Amino acid sequence: MESARRSERFRVERDVLDELKLEEVTQRKSYADIHSSLSEQLKNALRCNIHYLKQSIVRRLPVLYWLPKYSVWDYGMPDLISGISVGIMHLPQGMAYALLASLPPVFGLYSSLYPALVYFFFGTSRHVSIGTFTVLSIMVGSVTERLAPDVDFQKVNGTNITAEVDVTARDSYRVQVAAATTVLGGLIQVLLGVVKFGFVGTYLSEPLVRAYTTAAAAHAVVAQLKYIFGVSPTRFSGPLSLVYTLKDVCSLLPNTHLPTLLVSVVTIVLLIAAKELNSFLSSKLPVPIPVELITIVAGTLISSYAHLNTNYTISVVGEIPSGLSSPSVPDVNLFGEVIGDAFALAIVGYAITISLGKTFALKHGYKVDSNQELVALGLSNTVGGFFQCFSVCSSMSRSLIQDTTGVKTQMAGVASSLIVLVTILKLGTLFQDLPKAVLSAVVFVNLKGMFKQYYDIITLWRSSKIDLVVWLVTWVSTLLLNLDLGLAASVTFAVFTVIFRTQLPTYSVLGNIPGTELYVDIEMHREARGIPGVTIFRSSATVYFANADLYLEALKEKSGLNISKMIIYKRRQEAKQKRRERRAERRAKRQAKRERRAQRAARQLSEFSVEEEGGCWRDTSIDRTVIVEDEQGGTERENGTVFVIPTTPRTPDGRWEYLKGGDPDCTSLGWMSELQDGDTTTLGSSSEDTLSQDLERMSLGSLGKWTWDIHSIILDLSTANFIDTVAIKTMKNIFQDFSEIDVDVYMAGCQASVVEQLEHGDFFSEKITKRRLFASVHDAVLHCLNHRGATTIPRYEPSMVRPANIQVSFSNATFICLGMDMLWLTNKYLKHFFDYRSCIPARNFKAFMQTRGKTLSRRNNEFMQYQFITF
Repeated sequence: MESARRSERFRVERDVLDELKLEEVTQRKSYADIHSSLSEQLKNALRCNIHYLKQSIVRRLPVLYWLPKYSVWDYGMPDLISGISVGIMHLPQGMAYALLASLPPVFGLYSSLYPALVYFFFGTSRHVSIGTFTVLSIMVGSVTERLAPDVDFQKVNGTNITAEVDVTARDSYRVQVAAATTVLGGLIQVLLGVVKFGFVGTYLSEPLVRAYTTAAAAHAVVAQLKYIFGVSPTRFSGPLSLVYTLKDVCSLLPNTHLPTLLVSVVTIVLLIAAKELNSFLSSKLPVPIPVELITIVAGTLISSYAHLNTNYTISVVGEIPSGLSSPSVPDVNLFGEVIGDAFALAIVGYAITISLGKTFALKHGYKVDSNQELVALGLSNTVGGFFQCFSVCSSMSRSLIQDTTGVKTQMAGVASSLIVLVTILKLGTLFQDLPKAVLSAVVFVNLKGMFKQYYDIITLWRSSKIDLVVWLVTWVSTLLLNLDLGLAASVTFAVFTVIFRTQLPTYSVLGNIPGTELYVDIEMHREARGIPGVTIFRSSATVYFANADLYLEALKEKSGLNISKMIIYKRRQEAKQKRRERRAERRAKRQAKRERRAQRAARQLSEFSVEEEGGCWRDTSIDRTVIVEDEQGGTERENGTVFVIPTTPRTPDGRWEYLKGGDPDCTSLGWMSELQDGDTTTLGSSSEDTLSQDLERMSLGSLGKWTWDIHSIILDLSTANFIDTVAIKTMKNIFQDFSEIDVDVYMAGCQASVVEQLEHGDFFSEKITKRRLFASVHDAVLHCLNHRGATTIPRYEPSMVRPANIQVSFSNATFICLGMDMLWLTNKYLKHFFDYRSCIPARNFKAFMQTRGKTLSRRNNEFMQYQFITF
């Protein structure tokens, strides 16, 4: 127990691995090592030809694998019981679903016989029952009624066209249409299976398939209403056909045939009650009660002895030919008209079969080959089409019965086919008096399971809104656009949802979990800590042509760097620097001129009498101007014009120092002298330079983060499984653009396939090398910190940590001091502006700014250290 409670820990010490080091450590194989040449492939093929041929035959004929190992004692009895149970279900469902396909009931029995025998040889699933299915029967019925409507087969009596329909000719042509559609759909399935296209079924998600079958159940109900109410509505095809048919049936409700309705209601009530009793006693019964077969036998007996067809004009099945029909080639001229429906039948039938097959295989612990299942189903339909069968697939109800009765192998399909064969040969004529209303009731009750799928709306609302939208769109499009167009619209919409989710993924900035090498979304995790100067950016989807531009925009937004504006700012700064250099040159020239002028003044002063008093120089000029210069370089002013003696030392920037003690009233001499020389630089240049630099930072802050806040960007590409040429160009642009603003860009977590695609796309160059790629995000972070001078990831105390994107406000005292400073400056400036003795107010403003320079600089720096963008 103690060891179970103890947390598992690990510690790894290794070098930081970029892509070049990783290839050296792992000894990555080249393309030639992985992919052999064509000649070597041919040699290997010839060498292993016999062995491969044996495996290929066994793979294409799975019966050769399991039949030699078949044990009659172990598997014989369970397969026989299961086969008989399923065969009994085949009889009512085959005849009932033939009505959905608008074909005579006997062709439903044919469709339950031949395809099951073919699947015995080629199928890999032991539990699915191949035969008629509701959805496929409805899809076939829509094709047959579209190409063979009743209007085209009305009997002609001389020149008059009667309302009577030539049923024999109509049914014969509908059988040809159904057979052609089935053969073409089977050939499509075989072709897709041979080219290993079995994954096509994955594009039909579970919500899509369940919504499609639910809508198909609605089509089946509407199609059976005419048999339940005993009316003859007009048959419609194409989009909105369900709406038109339902409207026509409702308009014909006053003409309902009451005996037919009574038979339908009684049959439905008895079937529902018997099925509920069957499910209640399922745990106590070894084999489920064949409710449908008992209902059909009872209905046939009652109809035969009560003469329901002659006495009450209740429609019955009619003549059922005994014996098997000879195979015939379908009309290939119909292929062009049914190719779209055939493709839809192929995809839907395969999706239903493989989903059921994988469900049972997972339950019982064996494997189902998706490509071989596609071939097996295609051969079942192709061969069945030559024997006038319509499209088949696995049935959920029969497969569940086959599973609950303990089936072991595909031998149960042979047993069920024998039951159907005996019925076709000897017992078919006994069902001629079976009312069609009974078969419609069987179909109606069997659709109860599909109606329960409406509960998916509640489940999907709680779990996934996107899957709910797919479910609703599939259901609505299938109802309104019919089964073929509805399937196409549903698949298209489902694919678009995937594209939209990859086009609009979640972008996040990652932070480090202290004490680990893990990096998670800062916005989603409180303990995540940002790395100073490093932005780690990740997309939840791969980068490709559909989201490459959005990836770049999200990177700019998350990093806070507006590259275009930053580049413009950098160029402006370079232009300003050039202007400063030119001004410096002009100042140097002016300074040299001042020095020459000072030397001339010194020579002129040497002509006057000079006497030294109290350690100060005193001189009296012609205009009675007296200038006193003490040892500290200060000046005193007397009546007359001011004349300056440059005896004080120079400042570091080469200017003469004239101020004493920081008194603003003593600064006018220096400013006057500089004004006369045309210099526009203030004496308090150090304070103003600090202020101007801070203001420049403030203006740069409006463009995004400051350039000294972030020095590296790491792109986490661990979610990418491929990268196309558009994404490669986008990555190149990211590296180039950020390099112009002195920000390094790195990539981390790239898979080997992505690195290979980057190589083929000419991504690497002299500037962008594999040194920019790292095995993990942590490797890239350590490299950035070492490259920029830091050696460790900063540690954070929980009480001192705050998220990096939180802006810290000033204290109220700082705002009060700043306001007082601004008021003092304004008052001082106005005082000098209106002083009659001041002839140059702008210079006086600069003079008193020097006095408060240190205070302003200190408080201005207090502003700057928090890196505010706006006040």
